[in-house]
Amino acid sequence: MEPVIFHIDVNSAFLSWTAIEQLKNGSTVDLRTIPSIIGGDRESRHGIVLAKSTSAKTFGIKTGEPVAHALRKCESLVIARPDHAMYRQYSKQLMTLLRTFTPDIEQLSIDECFLDFTPIAYQYKSPIAGATLISKTVKEQLGFTVNIGIAPNKLLAKMASDFEKPDRIHTLWKEEIPKKLWPLPIEDLYMVGRSSSARLRSLGITTIGELAHTDKDFLIREFKSHGLLMWEYANGIAPAEVHSTVEKLKGVGNSTTLAQDVSNADDAKKVLLALAEQVSSRLRKSNQLAQSVTVEIKYSTFQRTSHQKVLLFPTNSTQPIYELSCRLFDELWNHTPIRLLGIRTGKLLDEDAPVQMTLFDSGYLEAKSEKQQKLDAALDQIKSRYGENAVIRGSFFPEKEEP
Repeated sequence: MEPVIFHIDVNSAFLSWTAIEQLKNGSTVDLRTIPSIIGGDRESRHGIVLAKSTSAKTFGIKTGEPVAHALRKCESLVIARPDHAMYRQYSKQLMTLLRTFTPDIEQLSIDECFLDFTPIAYQYKSPIAGATLISKTVKEQLGFTVNIGIAPNKLLAKMASDFEKPDRIHTLWKEEIPKKLWPLPIEDLYMVGRSSSARLRSLGITTIGELAHTDKDFLIREFKSHGLLMWEYANGIAPAEVHSTVEKLKGVGNSTTLAQDVSNADDAKKVLLALAEQVSSRLRKSNQLAQSVTVEIKYSTFQRTSHQKVLLFPTNSTQPIYELSCRLFDELWNHTPIRLLGIRTGKLLDEDAPVQMTLFDSGYLEAKSEKQQKLDAALDQIKSRYGENAVIRGSFFPEKEEP
């Protein structure tokens, strides 16, 4: 399966987050609905525009321009001071929420990140359906909107998210490059700065498509290695790997917000199996063993509940984590429709740590563990070489309807 990468970008982040905070504190005016900016000071007219509202944009106000210039364009412009400590809090809330969908998140800046949708694609009807749920969840739970670009690599995903704003979802598949990417002005291509674009225009190259069709060796002679990079980007050639960080923490876990509320145990346990696979894989990548498992449920009523138990023996294998998760689920679930499920492992040990077993269980568990380790290692190797979806359990495929 071709990689599916999301680029998620908060719409006018500083202004949106300031607006939400002001509304929480009793303001009757939403900065997002009036000509407004973040940055600088009205009295001194010092500083630059850090963020702008959609209506401020209609006055020709641009991010990065001096506040004095912006005020000349719109005398009634509302200016709010930046609060970077508060912005960091909202950014953390966003990344925490996105990790309820997948742990494969690479944060680019305070208000944007890449998300690898490939390992969780089977849970959704389409990438558009997954992005729609993410967008809706962010809006409902955090109060602001995002743009989401969907593509087979990080560059194209980022370019797609910059198409029409705000609160939009755009695709940029390879077959869509000639129609959606190539007609854009050269300045719109990521990594083409002011000096590069001026030089390209002097050479008669004004669109991304013209750059894509320019002789590669000519661009290398003119721009050295940057010429090759621009040519590759213009042709949609870029890495797809999302560099999520696996850290040695007190616990390794994952949770997922479900595409639809789940109302029966069989469907819930399929989700738990997928989560157990993801969590055990992360444990193996970080060379750790878990000694406990916690299952979390969030109901459609937004009520949360969780329960923890200790494993019979430390492990980073899918099956024992899944089996204990199912037992915990059976004890927890009150038959209310489920909105979110999560598994977290704790009391971690290094993989080579000595493990004490009793005389009665050591032989059986050692044999079972060795067999499971070989299976896990084989699956990890296949997925590493051919992608996360190279091996998918049959239980994850939808059941065929009876004729």
